[in-house]
Amino acid sequence: MSRKKWLAGGLVSALALIGLVALPANAATSVRLQYKTSASGATADQAEPWFNLINNGTTAIPLSGLKIRYYFKADSAAQQYRFACSWAVVSCSTVTGAFGAISPGTATADRYLEVGFTAGSLAAGAQSGDMQLRFYRADWQRVTQSDDYSFGTSTSYADWTKVTVYQNGALLWGTAPTGGNPSPSPSPTGGSPSPSPSGPPPGGSGVVFDDFSYVDANDTSIASHNWTIRTNQGGPGIPGATWPKGNISFPVVSGTNKALQLKSVTDGTSAGTQQSEVLHQRKFLEGTYAARVKFSDAPTSGPDGDHIVQTFFTITPLNQDLDPNYSEQDFEYLPNGGWGEPANIMYATSWETYRNEPWLAVNVHTENRISYDGWHDLVLQVSGGQIKYYIDGALFATHGDIYYPETVQSVNFNLWFISGGLLGSSTPRTYLQQVDWFYHSKNEVVAPTEVLNRVNSYRTASTRWVDTVPNA
Repeated sequence: MSRKKWLAGGLVSALALIGLVALPANAATSVRLQYKTSASGATADQAEPWFNLINNGTTAIPLSGLKIRYYFKADSAAQQYRFACSWAVVSCSTVTGAFGAISPGTATADRYLEVGFTAGSLAAGAQSGDMQLRFYRADWQRVTQSDDYSFGTSTSYADWTKVTVYQNGALLWGTAPTGGNPSPSPSPTGGSPSPSPSGPPPGGSGVVFDDFSYVDANDTSIASHNWTIRTNQGGPGIPGATWPKGNISFPVVSGTNKALQLKSVTDGTSAGTQQSEVLHQRKFLEGTYAARVKFSDAPTSGPDGDHIVQTFFTITPLNQDLDPNYSEQDFEYLPNGGWGEPANIMYATSWETYRNEPWLAVNVHTENRISYDGWHDLVLQVSGGQIKYYIDGALFATHGDIYYPETVQSVNFNLWFISGGLLGSSTPRTYLQQVDWFYHSKNEVVAPTEVLNRVNSYRTASTRWVDTVPNA
């Protein structure tokens, strides 16, 4: 799947329009904007500008009067873009996004993304907290960010003056690209998913939602919420590797928002290899499964190059060779390749069954050989004889026929090393995978945008966990 290019062409300050220099960042009187991105490559499937607004003034500011503009250069004059809010401390239900044009454009900007708010206020001295935003091409083709005026590669929040902030039309922060004539503020189209009606979000024959707000791996709520942290040895992965409970944690990833974190480490030996896995009970079959997962292309420490598998999948255990009741649907990301692949590859694989010795795999798979480093929304729909895999709202694969599951499955996340694929180094290295949330609606096909809508509704209501799916 490709990351898309988001470049926003932008606004020009009143001074720029009359040929003077645009207002410098230090002319801002009350607001400061910080920026970072979770998609820092020159090209990406989707642009991911994340913002934090800071009120430096002495009075509260209504958010409804503020507009943030991120400037970019479109891939073509006819190209259309879509906006989404993945997470925001102020709630995605209050965040809007719309696109405007600059004519004539500049070498780095002929469009802009304008982010607005429908409610809320920013108290004196307060911060908005994380706003995890993204936008992508309507045709889901890969885009280049490196020539965009507002694009920066920082993965930590820092002041950024190439994004502007306006209050009721007056520039408060940043410097817009000079030249060109911006369109007026556009209507908020293509914005974040609309909020659900009051009350719990709808579901099929039962819902599971988990925001992973646990203290640590010893939190008793993990088991009561029907999750198991694996500690027993065995496959997949390196023979003799251990699966320590302590490799599972729940760090804060933004504001007060926590995530499930899996850690796997190796020093190139079986005894020095640890893998990690978290799984839900077996009670899932047809319906929609979804998770927001952060993949990584490199270890957090030590040399890179191990063949590691980062996953989100459903599975029915194999009780015998070529067990007809076995099934599995996988999202598997291999940042360093493996299984004969030399580099980044994402697999969506649907299994009928397999045999270990001699190896025989009865499966079908779809793959894409690009980097998926960073956060991604993964959606799996199992219904009507078809298995559909979506990544960031775009259809990635459709499978069916004999590969359609027939027995109840568990939901799993694991992080493991391919046997024979360890780097020839004794220096320890550590790999991480994070999961922001998990959602399932039993016996219901839920569109990816509606999944995000429902997740945002749970978060707006401070609902951290729901499980109404009957036990199998």
